[in-house]
Amino acid sequence: MMKKKDNKKHIVVFTGAGVSAESGLKTFRDSDGLWENYRIEEVATPEAWERNPKLVLEFYNMRRKQCMEAKPNNAHLLIAQLEKHYNVSVITQNIDDLHERAGSTNVLHLHGEIMKVRSSVDENLIYPINKWNLELGEKCEKGSQLRPHIVWFGEPVPMMEKAIEIVQTADVFIVVGSSLVVYPAAGLIFYAPTDIPKYLIDPGEFSSTITKNLIHIKKKATEGMQELYELLTKNVWV
Repeated sequence: MMKKKDNKKHIVVFTGAGVSAESGLKTFRDSDGLWENYRIEEVATPEAWERNPKLVLEFYNMRRKQCMEAKPNNAHLLIAQLEKHYNVSVITQNIDDLHERAGSTNVLHLHGEIMKVRSSVDENLIYPINKWNLELGEKCEKGSQLRPHIVWFGEPVPMMEKAIEIVQTADVFIVVGSSLVVYPAAGLIFYAPTDIPKYLIDPGEFSSTITKNLIHIKKKATEGMQELYELLTKNVWV
């Protein structure tokens, strides 16, 4: 279990695609989303990599370029600013680095990171990449082709256990910009302590009965985080 560093309350923020969408990064499920032009089976599975690594690299090169051109929005910035008042852990489904660029210092990426690449034979050999394009023929120190450091559909989510441990220590649990339909990540909300306050910021429809003490702020990420930030910083629990 994660130990608190001081007497500050521990806020765990779980973020999804709705946060990055307001920075111009397309989500998977919107009508104009990424999967309109690509089938999951073509670009985001181990089988796709085996069958056509060039296409997979091109798809993630496009996403990396978009990530590098995007800027953190107010939701990212407000989440980072919560660290002035609380111990904050960010768990994100997003593969971009906008949380880090906004100033968050404790970010766990469940589904990998677009600004990193790794060996296709040794998942522990991970490297930062400071350019948008990764090409066939670029290899790791063991001589294998580098691949995106992304958790593809059909692959295990290696950071899930660590995420569960973090959520179990939360004093406040916040979900921002997630439709809570992508599992196993969506199930994290059920590991938060039953009696703590929980906030869900998303414009979609949800049942408030999915878990106890859940308040739904039915707004987009930037607007909803502004409202919640003001609430949490007016009433800082110590």
